Amino acid sequence: MCGIAGTYRWPDGKAVTDRLTDVLAHRGPDGAGRYSHPVGDGEVHLGHRRLAIIDLSETGAQPMVSDGLVLTYNGELYNAPELRAELAAAGARFRGTSDTEVVLEAWRRWGTDCLPRLRGMFAFGIFDERTGELVLARDQLGIKPLFLLRRGEGLVFASELKALAAVTGGSLEVDHAALVASLLYYWVPDSRCAFREAEKLPPGSWLRCGPDGRVERGRYWNLKDVAAEGQERARSGEQPDLAAIVEESTRKHLLADVPVATFLSGGLDSSYLTALAARHQPGISAYTIGFRAEDAKFEAMPDDLRYARQVAKRFGVDLHEIEIAPNVLDLLPQMTYSLDEPIGDPAAINTYLICQAAREAGVKVMLSGMGADELFAGYRKHLANLIALRYQRVPRPLRRGMSRAVDRLPVATARRGYRSVRFAKRFLSFAELPEETAFRRSYTMYDQDELLALIDPDLAPAVDDVLTEHADVYRDNDLDDFVNRMCLGDARMFLPGLNLTYTDRSSMAASTEVRVPYVDVGVVEAAFAVPGDRKIVGRQGKAVLKEAATSILPREIVYRPKGLFSAPLRAWMSRDLAPLVREVVHDGVLVNSGLLRRDALARMVAEDAAGQRDFSKHLWHVLTLEYWYRGATSGSGDNARLTA
Repeated sequence: MCGIAGTYRWPDGKAVTDRLTDVLAHRGPDGAGRYSHPVGDGEVHLGHRRLAIIDLSETGAQPMVSDGLVLTYNGELYNAPELRAELAAAGARFRGTSDTEVVLEAWRRWGTDCLPRLRGMFAFGIFDERTGELVLARDQLGIKPLFLLRRGEGLVFASELKALAAVTGGSLEVDHAALVASLLYYWVPDSRCAFREAEKLPPGSWLRCGPDGRVERGRYWNLKDVAAEGQERARSGEQPDLAAIVEESTRKHLLADVPVATFLSGGLDSSYLTALAARHQPGISAYTIGFRAEDAKFEAMPDDLRYARQVAKRFGVDLHEIEIAPNVLDLLPQMTYSLDEPIGDPAAINTYLICQAAREAGVKVMLSGMGADELFAGYRKHLANLIALRYQRVPRPLRRGMSRAVDRLPVATARRGYRSVRFAKRFLSFAELPEETAFRRSYTMYDQDELLALIDPDLAPAVDDVLTEHADVYRDNDLDDFVNRMCLGDARMFLPGLNLTYTDRSSMAASTEVRVPYVDVGVVEAAFAVPGDRKIVGRQGKAVLKEAATSILPREIVYRPKGLFSAPLRAWMSRDLAPLVREVVHDGVLVNSGLLRRDALARMVAEDAAGQRDFSKHLWHVLTLEYWYRGATSGSGDNARLTA
């Protein structure tokens, strides 16, 4: 795992590439490399920061130059051994054992046709000295990031947005429509970018720049097509052997020349991966988190630690427990900088602190259970949307009475919160809406009227655009299966926009690589070949994955209540962050600039403090947005220096 950067026919390209690469130093503390070559009336410059995982010798250093091809590559290729053997049989010669060489030689033999053959997570730039062409490519599911910016015939690219912001001297303008999207989702969708000129290369796609100024784009893999093919497989009666597929993916994800450990929350996804990993790598280490007792009690959080300990003991795993009692006043601006864009999920803090502890113990690679919920319908929202269909058949007078009764209940008192009440209020906020709208409301922050009341009236058209975009993406399929429509929506929006993004940035901020075996092409293809009525059975989400996991895990782990990889936000808001919330509401940059309305924010704070509604997540995101916006508009392109 590494940081990549470069310029193509860009003014002062060498100095810009040096700066880009320096900003990405945290992604690759094990080495740095540069490459330059003339292109037409300009030059190409490629930079690389190395986190050495496979082939720790200099034969794995980058940018890698071989017979006219030059590669700067970020990622891991899990089918590298198989491709290496095929390429060697065809006459390719290899100097070392890195997967970087495999990507380079695969490109030499097949060009863009090699991309669907690559099984892993990757983003790279490859330059051909003979043609003068530069091609950028990103993995099928958007696990690894790649940002780019074009001006005239020039292009600059990097693994992180903060690098582009740094080299443009604060000249990038904030895209206010992206901020509106961020408020709705609490993250910026992968289809948008927080700065106007910048963009994210879409998952499963490539972009080619030529010395004549032409730019060509292509798509080599499309999740919509995979889902449609999966539906046809299901109709034909084909049943994937999910247990074998997940085990194969986990085994391949252990490929490394350095120690590999796992996240172990005690929930199904991480427990299953840890058990499988321990089967192939006995004595593997795992890392888990706990919170201060008073915070966990206030938040009514389940005791996940006991399940993690049970799994570790059963499978001989070396478990490391980390109590999270962070100084959030210090961590908030630090995480906002690391995350690149305004992301309001406090799970990013958990990921960073776990990876930091693992790194201090000498671990560079971690396996995460990320992606299983999206692909196998494991979130509460999936079941809730199914229940909503039945709820809509309840006589209207009964629904009105139930709604009034729940509305009067408090979500918290001075001493504790009530999760069941929060869930009930959340459910009733979308239970009677049409399918796409209900699905959106089941996981986003505001309905349309609430969002319009919060923002500058001039941004109202952006709200329409963002809501229309969600509807378009959600409906862009031919699936006749409600559960799989939700899974496809999550895999196209929620997974790359939020979970993969914060996992990449948080882990790389600690110079640690996180691998996601569930977000594997083989697992994804199998997931969409499973009909929805096997994913949610009765009130059990992820039913088919649970069935597979019983081959190795005890039933009390498989069928335990769903855990949370989150943080005690209500406790933090009512204690640690309360003064900061007041400051941002009354004298924050967002309020003073007119982007957010002070009266709307003040109402949210008052209702949250009174315990009538739970706005802790909304207010946390407002804080992250405030810090991000200060940095983005400071003129330096660097919000690392902000303090609380």
